[in-house]
Amino acid sequence: MKRSRQISESIELGIILALSGGFMDAYSYMCRGEVFANAQTGNILLLGVNLSIGDFAEALQYFCPVLAFSVGIALANLIRHPLQYSSKIHWRQITILTEAIILLMVAFIPQQHNLLANSLISFACGIQVESFKKIKGTSIATTMCIGNLRSATQLLSDRIYLKDKSLMEKSLLYYGVIGIFTLGAVIGNLCVGMWSEKAILISSGLLFFGFAMMFIRNDAE
Repeated sequence: MKRSRQISESIELGIILALSGGFMDAYSYMCRGEVFANAQTGNILLLGVNLSIGDFAEALQYFCPVLAFSVGIALANLIRHPLQYSSKIHWRQITILTEAIILLMVAFIPQQHNLLANSLISFACGIQVESFKKIKGTSIATTMCIGNLRSATQLLSDRIYLKDKSLMEKSLLYYGVIGIFTLGAVIGNLCVGMWSEKAILISSGLLFFGFAMMFIRNDAE
């Protein structure tokens, strides 16, 4: 028996999300004062370093994005609970649309308000990391790489030992997402060089396209 499902776990949408994820990180780091949009480990590290030298103003630049990222995760869950079984619209469509609108707003925030811009970008990233956790049924992050790198390498070594071809396919999926994320960072840096603050409109556009894609439903077993 077949059922209708959203394409929220499709490779096509995963590519768009990973491109946007890499773009956002490059944009926030290169254009908004060397703060990470996605890599909260880096932000927490720099928060600790600045606290250790008593530079509390600089520490705030890293603390707020970490807090905003956490709030974004919470918001995605708050959206999911009432809409999880809605037949009219998928809750992930609401989250990706919210993320796209937030990034659209960031494009018009001037440099003197980078703290606000970075916090909004991290907020959007928190929404994405909580909303889109899988590609083709495999748990994959589209906003960070460390977990993907660990899983890809583990599966590759397991494939060598266990001779299971499916493990290689999953490993290549992880490595592929890392590659797409990197491509997004390359594009992001190039766009920042051309359009500065407005470059984030590219990432917003990708997410609006992803939102439109999610109205397509595929049949699945």
